[in-house]
Amino acid sequence: MNVPLTLVDFLDRSALHGDRVAVVDEPGGPASLGEVTHAGLRRRAVGMARELDRLGIAHGERVAIVSPNSARFVIALLGVSAFGRVIVPVNFRLNADEVRYIVEHSGARALLVDPELAGLDDVTAEHRFLLDGDQDAALFAESDGEPAPWEPVEDATASINYTSGTTARPKGVELTHRTLWIHAVTTGWHLGVSPRDVYLQVLPLFHCNGWGMPYGLAAMGAKQVILRAAAGAEVLAGVATCAATSTSGARAGAGAGAAAARAAGTPPGGAPGHGRLRMFVGGAAPPSSTIQRVQEELGWEFMHGYGLTESSPVLTVNRSPAEDDVLPPAERAGRLARQGVPTVGVRVRVDDHGELLARSNHILRAYWDDPDATALALDDGWLHTGDGAVVDDEHHVTITDRKKDVIITGGENVSSLEVEDHLRAHPDVADCAVIGVPHDRWGETVKAIVLLNDGGACDEGELIGFCRDRMAHFKAPTSVEIRDALPRTATGKVQKYLLRAPYWEASATDPGRPGSSSSSTAM
Repeated sequence: MNVPLTLVDFLDRSALHGDRVAVVDEPGGPASLGEVTHAGLRRRAVGMARELDRLGIAHGERVAIVSPNSARFVIALLGVSAFGRVIVPVNFRLNADEVRYIVEHSGARALLVDPELAGLDDVTAEHRFLLDGDQDAALFAESDGEPAPWEPVEDATASINYTSGTTARPKGVELTHRTLWIHAVTTGWHLGVSPRDVYLQVLPLFHCNGWGMPYGLAAMGAKQVILRAAAGAEVLAGVATCAATSTSGARAGAGAGAAAARAAGTPPGGAPGHGRLRMFVGGAAPPSSTIQRVQEELGWEFMHGYGLTESSPVLTVNRSPAEDDVLPPAERAGRLARQGVPTVGVRVRVDDHGELLARSNHILRAYWDDPDATALALDDGWLHTGDGAVVDDEHHVTITDRKKDVIITGGENVSSLEVEDHLRAHPDVADCAVIGVPHDRWGETVKAIVLLNDGGACDEGELIGFCRDRMAHFKAPTSVEIRDALPRTATGKVQKYLLRAPYWEASATDPGRPGSSSSSTAM
């Protein structure tokens, strides 16, 4: 028997949990829906599908949503896709021109916009709704009927997720029902999702459908608690208020949580979620010192992963086995800093150029309306991640650098990540980014852009000397600039092309300039 794998399976399984709470909307959000039960989640998803039927939006057509995390977003992920249409989640932090590009490029016939987002009044589609409880009332009304029949096709596109902006123009990643189904089940298994879970939704839902977590959580009967904003203090408060057992997010969120607990004078063992919370972290790799703080100061289980929008996104997971519990804390944290082993069904290898390649059942179908980019990304039947990596004897993947972020100075390759790790070891450094800038003699040279901790007083010379004492001199920065902030994507990845641009505007040789050959976007 061969039954198509489609997202309606997660919705139907969710409904079996009846009156158990599925989603808790943030009370302060616009037109908050409060608590939505699992049975109510299906009724609202069906109501959305029926309203889209009434509007004449056909199966296979696109519906875009621009919103912070909300219960409506969770409903839309299922109400649009589970019944044959395509959801297009859009980063709400983009400006109007960037949002307009995605809406127009995807051909979305309907656009759903959070009412608190300013500056998007001129971004429109054939059908445009504010998510205010008034204009969208019919879209999110419960229904006991059924939508127009759709013959389930597992290879049909379910979502188009646009890459997060590390290149000049984002590309639309087509993910099918089969792709999202297999990814949700596999990732939920690795992360231990259960009916007992209370999941704090910190990660932006627009980012690869919240890393696919809403699907598995719904099917397992877990509770999803929505956070619209996710600063460190808000995360700690959310963990405490809802007795959260699990969450996911970027590296910055992990560090911010530990910093907030320290700033609040939280005593040892007193952090919310201590001994209970599982935190899955992706995006930019965290330094081992951050991992150690999360484990020791917060008492949370730290799980680390790696992936790309193009892989739905999770490809690897690093979760400490029991035998690691006896290791010294610093060593245990260092082992968790690796990106992990491939999840079930994923194959990886490193090619002759040091690039990580991957194969699995949850790789993108194609880039929307971009066959040339698709051919490059899937050359020879492998996803070309654009990341340099090594695989150790324990089969763990460690990302060494983005291919485009390797600095070639005087013919020598320098990993920007290696330099950044050394800089972060300085007590005055809060964060940093290392880039290559033009140099008349060496082609390019190493430049560091540094954010200091509160009270940090080190200068350029001290930081250069600090690195030169710890690594080969050709790898050390030749210049350091102190700044107040770094440009980032929604998942915390530093947009290095924006940092490089002023130095390379007059050059056509920048290996990491916008429009470079790298095709993927890290989770």
